[in-house]
Amino acid sequence: MIPLEDEQVARLPITSDPEILSGETVFRGTRVPVAALLDNIEAGLTLDEFLDNFPTVTREQAIQILEFAKETLTRLGRAA
Repeated sequence: MIPLEDEQVARLPITSDPEILSGETVFRGTRVPVAALLDNIEAGLTLDEFLDNFPTVTREQAIQILEFAKETLTRLGRAA
């Protein structure tokens, strides 16, 4: 298991609130689930298409999530 740094996670543009989408993790300041970004990319949409579909999410927020995923997976690969 790779420990996540609390400071690193705290800087992510995400939030989880039981009052918003039953506590699903969303982009901060929106009601857009973070999973929607990954689902859209998995479905073959570009980042620009995702942002067009969810205009309340900023490019910077989406890139920050993608970079976090990339860094986390890279660390996971190194730990194996």
